[in-house]
Amino acid sequence: MRIVVIGGTGMIGSEVVDKLAEHGHDAVVASPRTGVDTLTRRGLAEALDGAQAVVDASNSPSFHDAATLEFFTRSTGNLLSAEAVAGVSHHVTLSPVGTERLAESGYFRAKMAQENLIRQSPTPFSVVHSTQFYEFVGTIARAATEGSSVRLAPVLIQPVAAEDAAEAVAQVAAGAPLNGLIEVAGPEQFRLDDLIRRRLRQSKDSRRVLTDPHARFFGAALDERTLLPGEAATILPLRFQSWLGQWSQSLVQWR
Repeated sequence: MRIVVIGGTGMIGSEVVDKLAEHGHDAVVASPRTGVDTLTRRGLAEALDGAQAVVDASNSPSFHDAATLEFFTRSTGNLLSAEAVAGVSHHVTLSPVGTERLAESGYFRAKMAQENLIRQSPTPFSVVHSTQFYEFVGTIARAATEGSSVRLAPVLIQPVAAEDAAEAVAQVAAGAPLNGLIEVAGPEQFRLDDLIRRRLRQSKDSRRVLTDPHARFFGAALDERTLLPGEAATILPLRFQSWLGQWSQSLVQWR
């Protein structure tokens, strides 16, 4: 099966490409680095030629509200139009769990706009909502850093390994369109502040994590379960401590 991965050179996109190839699919890597730009349409028609499915794993290069909205709406609109011309029969996109509950954040409003375009398109689709990746924990810490402190709410989070999430996306892409949404998550729940504290301790980061029930998550207020998946979520296997061990070992190998 020929499956085009938009954002196929990024962290999650490259993992999806690897998983598809492992399962014997013809995975096409599409990103500006390979000559495919969904904003300008450059190389898009050629990349989609003969494709049965498209996975959109791209992300906005800017996190400013207006720029993020522009990226997701224009990129997705161009992609859906090109898919209709090419006869693509399955569009798959990846978004964070809790997107619809985080509308105070411009980034999550942009993702909601993207999903609305997909649902309104005639192309059959699947939306995969994933909890936050273990690999994204450092980004969460940076966004919450104030001087030498990291201010986080003690809410629940159920993160997942990017590799596991990529496997789930690959399986969805190779299957029949859901014309709906599936959630995937890791096997353990943590308090967000404790999770970041563990990650910083593992990397010998001297920043202090401060527990603040009113701290925002990329501009959005959180309640206890905002970042958690629903009861029907698919639970993926790799545990955080195992991932931390793998991550630490990879740092040693690259030093």
